[in-house]
Amino acid sequence: MLVDNKLYIGNSNGEKAYIYLNKANRHGIIAGATGTGKTTTLRVMAESFSDAGVPVFLADAKGDLATLCQPGTANENVQARVDEMGLAADGFHFSSYPVTFWDVYQEMGLPLRATVSEVGPLLLSRILGLNDTQAAIMQIIFKIADDEGILLIDSKDLRSMLTYVGENAKDYALSYGNIAKQSLTSIIRAVIALEAEGGDMFFGEPALDIHDWLATDASGKGKINILDCQKLMNNPTMYSTFMLWMMSELYETLPEVGDPEKPKIVFFFDEAHMLFDDASKELLQKIEQVVKLIRSKGVGIYFITQNPADLPEGVLAQLGNKVQHALRAYTPAEQKKAKAASDSFRVNPAFDTYETLLEMGTGEALISVLDESGVPTLVQRCKILPPQSAFGTLDNAVRASLIQGDSLNAKYGSYVDNDSAFEFLQRKNLADAEAAEAEKLAKQAQKEAEKAEAAAEKARQKAEADAVKAAEREAAAAQKAAEKAAADAEKARLKEIEKAEKEALKEQEKKEKARKQSIKNVAKSGGSTVGREIGQTVGKAIAGDFGKKLGGNLGASLGRGIMDTLFKK
Repeated sequence: MLVDNKLYIGNSNGEKAYIYLNKANRHGIIAGATGTGKTTTLRVMAESFSDAGVPVFLADAKGDLATLCQPGTANENVQARVDEMGLAADGFHFSSYPVTFWDVYQEMGLPLRATVSEVGPLLLSRILGLNDTQAAIMQIIFKIADDEGILLIDSKDLRSMLTYVGENAKDYALSYGNIAKQSLTSIIRAVIALEAEGGDMFFGEPALDIHDWLATDASGKGKINILDCQKLMNNPTMYSTFMLWMMSELYETLPEVGDPEKPKIVFFFDEAHMLFDDASKELLQKIEQVVKLIRSKGVGIYFITQNPADLPEGVLAQLGNKVQHALRAYTPAEQKKAKAASDSFRVNPAFDTYETLLEMGTGEALISVLDESGVPTLVQRCKILPPQSAFGTLDNAVRASLIQGDSLNAKYGSYVDNDSAFEFLQRKNLADAEAAEAEKLAKQAQKEAEKAEAAAEKARQKAEADAVKAAEREAAAAQKAAEKAAADAEKARLKEIEKAEKEALKEQEKKEKARKQSIKNVAKSGGSTVGREIGQTVGKAIAGDFGKKLGGNLGASLGRGIMDTLFKK
């Protein structure tokens, strides 16, 4: 409860044990064996922070913190402690607190989501249980998505991105290094296994806006955000990684404020050992860094665990406000841890811290906090105050009604599947497929065009060949015709020549015949004349004129006869 603007959490023989609000961001621890009262202490501190107007986040591992939304009722044990501590005088009264329920599995509270990009490759690799090689490839996947402006929101985006990179691994090898398909296949199997467990519900939108947790109700009480972890605790890696993500988100989101009068928000991480189990060296360094630096953002972190030894030394060194419930040390190893826990307190000479640690009962704790000057107080053995809210579990109908009526239900109640890697790569694959089909059709068209062109060329060549052959045939025919015409002409010429020769010969023969006839006639005439003259001469000589006449006729006939004989041919 809040007293004098300080968190009154325990009482040591009438001396009050406080946590100072201006030192509450120096972190703290609530430790102790099972059944020693850690949950009650957590409840009392959460109520006190809320009364101070400081928002609170806490994990409800067993479902017994949900009743913070209901006022407590007096029972014998509670009333006895109220009376013993004189709490009525300090204003103790039963009260309810403004609660918002959250659930990664969306069953017992508003959906609590983050995007894959916000979780990042380091924490995501831890959720998926990847080895170093696979985690390195996950880093590359995120780098490629970032470089290409591809949004990774939900698990199907991650699977799509893994598949896409696997299909194009050769293209990315030179820029990002070798990406083994075997490792990608293993990562995809891990993602599918996470989805089968319901882990995919954590990834999506609307993603949690941490600023929605930095709120108070109308009366000024800080809102208490309760994450139901009854199912989530069955997956320790998922639970612890989720807690680490929230811590990192606060660190990266909130501005520096130095040392405020009171924290902006306080986180209670139950089962804190899960945060560090099987964590890589790199992750442990990140956790220690965030724990060291987040206090300057006005954030207080309180780890709840069984033994302080569950936390790394680097983290323990940052925890200034300590509430240590009893430890049970039955073995040498447990005794050694108990001794280390007792030695972490500033010694109070009034009692033996180690012996007290082992003998305390339920509801008692060793408390040491940072005083107003930042100095650890002497350890005190205290009885923890009773809570002002109700014990027990919350009726599911009441829970459902509160969830439905929460002002944040309108923002986070419905899943929104925004355009991201899955849709982008679907479109890209479709576009690539269409481009490939278009390229295929273009190649086919080109092939057909080339085929048509080849056929056309072949036809052209054939036509040219046919034309050449036709021309050759025509030329041959023309040549043949010309030769025939020439032959015919030659034949005709020869025939004409022959005819002319014949006619000339005939004419010559005719002329020869005529010549011969002429000669013959001349000869005949001459023979006749000569004969006549001879006959006349002879006949006259013989018979005078009579003889001359007779001799002339006989001589003429004889001369013609002789000439006919001579010129027959």
